[in-house]
Amino acid sequence: MSKITAAITAVHGYAPDYVLTNEELSQMVDTNDEWITTRTGIKERRILKGEGLGSSDLAVPAVNALLKKRGIGADEIDLIIFCTTTPDMPFPATANLFAHKIGAINAWGFDLQAACSGFVFGLATGAQFIETGKHKKVLVVGSDKMSSIVDYQDRATCIIFGDGCGAALLEPNYEGLGVIDSIMKSDGAGIPFLHMKAGGSVKPASHETIDAREHYAYQEGKSVFKFAVTNMADVSAEIMERNNLIGDDIAWLVPHQANKRIIDATASRMNIGEDKVVINIERYGNTTNATIPLCLWEWEDKFKKGDNIIMAAFGGGFTWGSLYLKWAY
Repeated sequence: MSKITAAITAVHGYAPDYVLTNEELSQMVDTNDEWITTRTGIKERRILKGEGLGSSDLAVPAVNALLKKRGIGADEIDLIIFCTTTPDMPFPATANLFAHKIGAINAWGFDLQAACSGFVFGLATGAQFIETGKHKKVLVVGSDKMSSIVDYQDRATCIIFGDGCGAALLEPNYEGLGVIDSIMKSDGAGIPFLHMKAGGSVKPASHETIDAREHYAYQEGKSVFKFAVTNMADVSAEIMERNNLIGDDIAWLVPHQANKRIIDATASRMNIGEDKVVINIERYGNTTNATIPLCLWEWEDKFKKGDNIIMAAFGGGFTWGSLYLKWAY
């Protein structure tokens, strides 16, 4: 019997209707379109509006469309890995809330929190359950309502983030397609540069933490940029080297959409031309766990069976990683 690999068999995404443009942001904080575009490559981002809506609500339309595309029911899903930095609530797991909303009555699930690297970590994790033969259908969801933790008085962070969801279905493959290799890394020394100061068990919510605006994402941009440029490029080059790949062998680079300059540096290190780089940052900004699956969804019709695809991500913590797969359809 051939070795089982975990292949992506369907992808889909969802972005909310409300478009927050650079022009609108310039009326909220001291910034302008040129400043934002030059430094990040972002023109607009989507925002989830409405009371009582969270990351699981972004995921429902994305996954329902994925299931319809694949021609299966939610009750056929074995496992849900819900990758998010903005869970609906501290507990229960958003994976459980989400499973109930879509009727995935036979699935168990858990949340995976690795900041912007979460979806890549999730794919690598989900692949293990397929490769062992334990599960047949693993759903990996990347969903974030970043607007819920963004301080729209802080021009350093509010220009970057948006809301969105993307999802991928993993199933067994016997043709050598799917996830081939992955490299995952983390370093807690990066905590001071990108984190949320309050709201956890170390510093629970209080009048003081709310008054000090400590329940928002905090980022020291220059330090994060320096680490991201180096580490995202290094790990992408490493996965190519250990799989004997050169730039010409790669059909597509699917990078985390945090900053256009970080993406360019990664592609340059891999010796990959811009025509092979999947980019949609100008329309969505940084949707954290949703960036890579949104890219997969939007470029799905351009991928060909057997294409060598490299995914690369970098997130707060710090976390970073790269995943090499062969497209399966």
